[in-house]
Amino acid sequence: MNVRLAHGIDGAPRPTPVHAVVALGANLGQRQETLAAAVDELRRLTLTTHVRVSAPIETVAVTLRGEDEHAPRYLNAVAVLETRLSPGELLASLHRIEARHGRVRRERWGDRTLDLDLIAYGDERIDRDDLVVPHPRAHEREFVLAPWLDVDPDAELPGRGRVADLLEKLSGGVA
Repeated sequence: MNVRLAHGIDGAPRPTPVHAVVALGANLGQRQETLAAAVDELRRLTLTTHVRVSAPIETVAVTLRGEDEHAPRYLNAVAVLETRLSPGELLASLHRIEARHGRVRRERWGDRTLDLDLIAYGDERIDRDDLVVPHPRAHEREFVLAPWLDVDPDAELPGRGRVADLLEKLSGGVA
């Protein structure tokens, strides 16, 4: 049987590692402990190495209506890693980690115990119902760009440019 069929259309491991970027966030429960545990799980993912994580930052919650100063504040971080997992399998792994930490998907952009977003997967551009990379709003999110820049000063968001430039543009030229 073909290895792609055995693993599913998107499940076959990559022959060489791909640089991937994962955003982490939590605004419910023990945020610091949850992020630390999620990072430990990222480090234990099969076919995944060189996991580096930014320092966490605290940010205001962003909802469908915009920033919500009354909602519990988020703790955000970014992990960069090398993986041979396919993008679909990496995303499935992220969803399993979220579930183990009590993530329930009730409302879009609602409060959560843990949120793991696949921001970039190498230079690949994927636009499917279940996965879009690069993440379509990463270039607008200081809570993604600032921690990403912290862990990778030379980072680039495929199709958008240098993370440092994107962050400077967001902050009105005061990065």
